[in-house]
Amino acid sequence: MAKIESFEDLQVWQKSRELAKLVFAITRKEPFSKDFSLKDQINRSSGSVMDNIAEGFERGGKKELIQFLYVSKGSCGELRSQLHRALDRDYIATEEFESLVLASKEVNKQLSGFIKYLRSTDLKGSKYANEPVVAYLNSIDSTEL
Repeated sequence: MAKIESFEDLQVWQKSRELAKLVFAITRKEPFSKDFSLKDQINRSSGSVMDNIAEGFERGGKKELIQFLYVSKGSCGELRSQLHRALDRDYIATEEFESLVLASKEVNKQLSGFIKYLRSTDLKGSKYANEPVVAYLNSIDSTEL
């Protein structure tokens, strides 16, 4: 089991980062790149998924982390909705759409699993103990998050 010392160690953050990179790549192609509003909005929502995981983790408390994970889940939903708009406007091919929706749903599933784990543990968070974040998340297998 790998130790989690920072949000970058979380597989769910790594997957959400990859998703944001994929979204950015599709928005650079024409005609998507010409729709500045949707391009910016979809890039913000995909970035919000990973950013909220990071912010919640860095707060050092379980309750705040769970709250930010829920915000991250909401951003996943927003991203999927925007992908539908991109498909409807013929900015992306059906295959790209399906691949990105699948990746988004996988991240959402990992977020749900992380929330479920956090709710089941008695740990409160690193800010409530004299232990580093490593001790707080030492029992989490990073390959599952």
